[in-house]
Amino acid sequence: MNLAGLSLRDLEYVVAVDEQRHFGRAAERCAVSQPSLSAQIRKLEEVLGVTLFERTSRRVLPTQPGELVIRQARIVLEEARRLLTLARGMEGALAGDLAIGAIQTLGPYLFPHALPVMRRHLPDARLILSEGRTDGLLDELREGRIDAVLLALPVEGDGFATEALFFEPFLLAHPAGHRLEELPSIALADLDPSELVLLEEGHCLRDQALAACGATARGMRHATGLETLRHMVAAGAGYTLMPQLAAGEGTTVGGLIAYRPFEGEPPGRRVGLVWRASDPRGPGFRALAERLRAEPPPGVRPA
Repeated sequence: MNLAGLSLRDLEYVVAVDEQRHFGRAAERCAVSQPSLSAQIRKLEEVLGVTLFERTSRRVLPTQPGELVIRQARIVLEEARRLLTLARGMEGALAGDLAIGAIQTLGPYLFPHALPVMRRHLPDARLILSEGRTDGLLDELREGRIDAVLLALPVEGDGFATEALFFEPFLLAHPAGHRLEELPSIALADLDPSELVLLEEGHCLRDQALAACGATARGMRHATGLETLRHMVAAGAGYTLMPQLAAGEGTTVGGLIAYRPFEGEPPGRRVGLVWRASDPRGPGFRALAERLRAEPPPGVRPA
């Protein structure tokens, strides 16, 4: 096979179609016309001798051999980006487009504190923010679709580098007027697991709350997101463990929720910055983590 028939741009087209599952949206993302993108992908299919996508009027799906090619295309593109970084003498620098994800129970509450630090420390970077669940964000990080993730440590899987930023304690969020309000202090032993309301499966905060309370999820009520969980507590459905950063000013839902710290060593989570261990910008991510550690949000403790 003649390598002259392959181009990085064609591989970008293929990855874009796989992510968008639509030729028109993929063309728009790549800033080319749809006929041009479609023609280049067909040309690549001829060069490779495989059909990469099933095309119907309703959907676009990768074929089985197409999935293998697309997976390898991501690796080739990631290595090409690394080559450019090395060639430009930017080893370790964080500049240009920088995609940073955060878990959904952290991003909306940490970004307001972290963004001013990032903007001052990274004047040459264009920050692209996103949110998701831990497993999905780590998949995106592994595949090179994002550059770093803010989440709860530790992370599972090989190939990641991490820096702890701070420890975020959990508070008890219970309906105003609940019987627990009469207690002078709150301990985990005071909680009845049958009254807990949790996030649905897939959120690491759910697992952390269950572990802290020594409970199982059988028969418990669940919410799809942290704000819905907050409103369930305000509605009197039960109580929950709420991360410190999510219990800021104006989060009592008109006085319907009370937040209480736990006595002694509180339950909580270690928040950290994660990136690919193979990323040549590792020194830059470590420097960013140091800046974020130096200016933590209120209410958290050093990791």
